[in-house]
Amino acid sequence: MAAYDRGYDLKSSFPTPYDGSSRPFTIGLKPIDPAEWIVPADNLEAMLAEKDRLNREIPDLVFVEEPGTRGAQAELRDLLAAHLLECQPVLYRRDGNAISVGGVRTVELADADRAPLLAAAGLVADDLVLMRKDDSGWRLVAASLCFPSSWTLSEKFGRPLQQIHTPVPGFGEGTRMADVIQRIFDNLQPGQPVIRWNWSLQADRALYKPLSSVQRDERAAARPPRFADGAASAFIRVERQTLRKLPVSGDIVFTIRIDLDPMSALKTHPDGARLAAGLAAQLAALDSAQVDYKGFGADRDRLIADLQQVAAG
Repeated sequence: MAAYDRGYDLKSSFPTPYDGSSRPFTIGLKPIDPAEWIVPADNLEAMLAEKDRLNREIPDLVFVEEPGTRGAQAELRDLLAAHLLECQPVLYRRDGNAISVGGVRTVELADADRAPLLAAAGLVADDLVLMRKDDSGWRLVAASLCFPSSWTLSEKFGRPLQQIHTPVPGFGEGTRMADVIQRIFDNLQPGQPVIRWNWSLQADRALYKPLSSVQRDERAAARPPRFADGAASAFIRVERQTLRKLPVSGDIVFTIRIDLDPMSALKTHPDGARLAAGLAAQLAALDSAQVDYKGFGADRDRLIADLQQVAAG
């Protein structure tokens, strides 16, 4: 697969939860203004083009749906379209039954041959996941997931939250965190989206980064080095995640927006010393299970040293 290339430049507006403002392996959900539910991406066209390629080349790996979910998919599509037209009118314009995106592409909203969720995902850089509650809890029932961060859609499809989070240290079935997440989903109100941030590190520029449970276990056991040149070969992957309950179906949409930049850009970032110190501290604070989950086992000490050097100026 061709690598996604953004023309990397860590901007002062780049979200930086790794600076200590949002700790890993915590829930950290906060309410946001509904107008900020989905925010523009400066590389929107490139990300949409990458979605197009993945949907064309590996459609069964990046899209799933259960029967009976198309009504909720259409509800999400229409809610998202209305949000974008109202909150980002320069970028999004209605063109009959379609939406013009930046004047460079048009997305048909009512294509009978296409799942409504795919139309919705074709409007934004975010991945879109639908969760529905039944007797087993909140289950993943449909998703357009082109940019997974070290998980595999086929393994999560149809599963309830507790099973989805089984590999995450402290979040598996029967844990306090699992119960808290369940209550958050149950109590989420339509019209009040919530947001959280997550971060990870990777050794290339790919947005499509699936990882199966078997691959994760093998990586944790072997602890292979992943960053041959330390911070010089690492990329910081930040996820902007939101939850919003759909008012008619009662399903919940989970959105995931990826930002990806080289760690080396911290050297020239105006606030790079502070960000590097924060990331070094975050890496140092991870316990062994968390390190294995993130895949930093063989590289953590070198990454910390490199970041501390940047922090020292």
